[in-house]
Amino acid sequence: MTKLTRTQDKNIQVGIDVGSSKFCCAIAEINPSNQNVKLLGIGSSSSTGIKKGSIIHRDKIIEEMEKAVTDAEIMADIKVNRAWLTISGEHVRGINTQGAIAIQKSGQSPSATDQEIQIEDVYKVLELAKAISFPVDRNILHTLPQEYIIDTMTGIKDPVGMSGRRLEGRVHLVTVATSSASNFINCAEELGISVDGLVFQGLASSIATIDKDEKELGVAVVDIGAGTTDIVVYFEGGVRHTGVIPIGADSITNDIAVMLQVGKNEAEEIKLKYASAKASMASPELEFELPVKNGGISRKISEHELSRYVEARMTEILQLISREISRADIHQKLTYGLVFTGGGAQLSNLAGLAEETLNIRARIGAPKRISGVVDVASTPHYAAAIGLIQWPVNIQDVQQVLSPFGGVTAKNVANQIYRWFKQFF
Repeated sequence: MTKLTRTQDKNIQVGIDVGSSKFCCAIAEINPSNQNVKLLGIGSSSSTGIKKGSIIHRDKIIEEMEKAVTDAEIMADIKVNRAWLTISGEHVRGINTQGAIAIQKSGQSPSATDQEIQIEDVYKVLELAKAISFPVDRNILHTLPQEYIIDTMTGIKDPVGMSGRRLEGRVHLVTVATSSASNFINCAEELGISVDGLVFQGLASSIATIDKDEKELGVAVVDIGAGTTDIVVYFEGGVRHTGVIPIGADSITNDIAVMLQVGKNEAEEIKLKYASAKASMASPELEFELPVKNGGISRKISEHELSRYVEARMTEILQLISREISRADIHQKLTYGLVFTGGGAQLSNLAGLAEETLNIRARIGAPKRISGVVDVASTPHYAAAIGLIQWPVNIQDVQQVLSPFGGVTAKNVANQIYRWFKQFF
């Protein structure tokens, strides 16, 4: 067994992306002076204990998570003792809400006009916005401020220090099933890893793949996993909508397996090597041999014929994505369109099909804004893991200060929120 020479200190961040087809662990060092993120190690393993974001075999999860973490530890030469985890699944829900308070300080007349807004006022507004009755089996995972309104002034990002008589906050809440979140945390703790917090997989991928301009002018990040597709819609700098579609890239693999009568592993290889999301981009002349089992007859199929079936399924998925995005409270077209990440984004010509089908701009999003061993993590299916290690630097979520799924206690709430404001805005 390899002996590791370093232990994890406060500048070392670890992210474990928990997916239906793979586990991915990323280890990075954050420079405290300039907040630069340097990737030190990355490891991955197959995932067989999760289906559509839900645990179906706990022991397999622990075993496969341990393999991904061990591979990353050996590469980085660091022993992991705490980490951030992603979470996804049909149980994840997003909702827009708001809260408002009157600004009145002690000793001042209610009719006074100069009421300076303090960080405590912002905290009160956020607490009111979160005061929604949820079922007992659900909990708030993320509280993501969209904007603040002071009297009639809208679009304010940081109201602290400004004056007014009424403060309103509009936020986006992401909620999860409490039992699902707790089970993932328990699996990590079984390996001796303390969980800093859980992050919605779509948000993690967003951090690694898009920039400030895209968030401001409108973009939808679409993380296509094996069993689910996560969607996060940004506009005017804030999250306007989150959603999870219970269908992913595995549906294409299953179609290929049934159509060609091959195993799922072979179908996955065929999809990545020969399939195109746009059949018109695949040649009818280029044929490849199908795997032969038990003395079967040798068969061939053209890339074009294969891609016709793939295009049909992918078009269906894109229409579901478009329907989910339309639920966002945005009445303008997303300037930057769609950014695809996740393992499903590796399908050839996906962006071209999206532009043609949905009449919207599209691109494939690969991780960026990191240094170090980036050559081993430059593909879309590493986006969520890379986003996790960038999360503490680019944190957008004020829920982390109180969340039972986060690692911060409530005693320094006001200071935590104040530091968050100065860092993010």
